[in-house]
Amino acid sequence: MSGDVLAPPSAPGPAVEPRDEDVPRKLTARHSVQDRIFVHSVRVIGLFVLVIVSSIGIFLGLQARPTFSHYGWSFFTESRWLPSQDIVGISAVLLGTVQVAAIALLIAFPLSLLTALFVTDWAPARMKNSLVRAIDLMAAVPGIVFGLWVLLFIQPHATHVAHFLSKYLGWIPIFKVHTDVDYPIWNQAPGYPAYQGSAFIAAIAVSMMIFPMATSVMREVFSEAPAGEKEAAIALGATRWSMVRTVVIPFGRSGIVGGTMLALGRALGETISVVLIISQTFQLKVNPLESGTSTISSMIAIGYKEATPAQLSALLTAGFLLFVITLVTNTIAAQIVARGRSGAGTEI
Repeated sequence: MSGDVLAPPSAPGPAVEPRDEDVPRKLTARHSVQDRIFVHSVRVIGLFVLVIVSSIGIFLGLQARPTFSHYGWSFFTESRWLPSQDIVGISAVLLGTVQVAAIALLIAFPLSLLTALFVTDWAPARMKNSLVRAIDLMAAVPGIVFGLWVLLFIQPHATHVAHFLSKYLGWIPIFKVHTDVDYPIWNQAPGYPAYQGSAFIAAIAVSMMIFPMATSVMREVFSEAPAGEKEAAIALGATRWSMVRTVVIPFGRSGIVGGTMLALGRALGETISVVLIISQTFQLKVNPLESGTSTISSMIAIGYKEATPAQLSALLTAGFLLFVITLVTNTIAAQIVARGRSGAGTEI
């Protein structure tokens, strides 16, 4: 158009040189002599523990080679344990081990969860330290104490519970007990003799041993729940239980799982309390209320003293399987607990 005025071309400006990318400055920490000594000491102790665990696994694995080569897959499928007749199998004791650990976990889990929640969110401030000390002290009680306590004081009453479950829930296979003696004896063996020395009775003692471990892990994770979220829930009118259900439990989900699995690893390897209670038999039993069972650890403890070299190899093979199962369980639990402590996987 004739009225438009063309602007003169702008003069080229000075060339802009490309700038170097920003690189974060490296921070160097100056550790004191005490810090360096502590770090190196912890590293040496960690490596020492790793060497010990690896050495145990290698030793058990080498000792298990003759048994695996001689029996093959029948070692896993055979239920009888008769080394004198060259009949050795681990299926019955493996089932007994799983039964005792599962029932113990079934008993201990709700107790641990409710105790941990009570300590962190309901207990008065003046009671928390005492409760924490009592739980930690319970973890230091030897297994033989729990075994004797259950054997002498709990078993006579627990057999009545087992009889009640079998009587009214016997139509469920796991609660069915096949016995001709269905009445209590109060002379030498008080209670119902057909229900004594069972996986259910042994699991009660094991549950008391794994209870403080699971409670401590859960309590530690619950105590790290964000205080701001908890206070906000209370300020919006939520009850304390609603606050725990919507804030604390979701935040501590990994701690619940990790603590439970750590307790499971402890339950799988419990020995002395189970030895004191069970009536050892090598039969595949799906009914844990019935007298007679066996676990891997109790079988090793009972048969180790009088074992021949071949029998000792079989026992160490069973120990190798228990070692692998426990190691895998504890490793998974440690990863879950570490993830929960870092805050990963939470939605808050």
